[in-house]
Amino acid sequence: MAITTEMIKQLREATGAGILDCRKALEQSNGDYEKAVDYLREKGLAQAAKRSDRTASEGVIEVYSHGNGRVAVVVEVNCESDFVAREASFRAFAHELALQIAASSPRWIKEEDIPEAELKREADIAAARAREEGKPEAVIPRIVEGYLNKFKDETVLMRQKYIRDESKTIQDLYNELAVSLKENIVVRRFVRWELGEASS
Repeated sequence: MAITTEMIKQLREATGAGILDCRKALEQSNGDYEKAVDYLREKGLAQAAKRSDRTASEGVIEVYSHGNGRVAVVVEVNCESDFVAREASFRAFAHELALQIAASSPRWIKEEDIPEAELKREADIAAARAREEGKPEAVIPRIVEGYLNKFKDETVLMRQKYIRDESKTIQDLYNELAVSLKENIVVRRFVRWELGEASS
């Protein structure tokens, strides 16, 4: 398929990538716009991955209160430079994370943060439920895997669907920011309080 300058221009406006990168992405994806966007995103993420070992000690602590003070969230997001820490898109991301945490009550930031004991307990519950429902033993591992994936999607911040756009996850939002800012971005920690909730 012939790659037109209009196609390159459209992709460039959408992604902020260079002209040559956009041309290459369109060539690699045979003119398919969505695949070209994915190609550029993967390329950007490969660059972001190279940056992940750089120290991220700047950033922002975002504080958000919801429902007339019924829910409060504090989230720390780090970056490498104070220049990026002042960047509007970086601060907007921290704010969106606080909203997400207030609305969706995640328990962990990343999948790796879930304690092994917690995963085992959830897997045991899923297996016991499947057996109780009379499911054949051969399909139970698949049922458990599906249950654990759903559990992670609900409880892990980076895997949650973004409350403003369910076609994206928080990881997608993070990826877009890391690629556009070209810095190591770290969601360091968060805490969520709800009125009347027992402390754990």
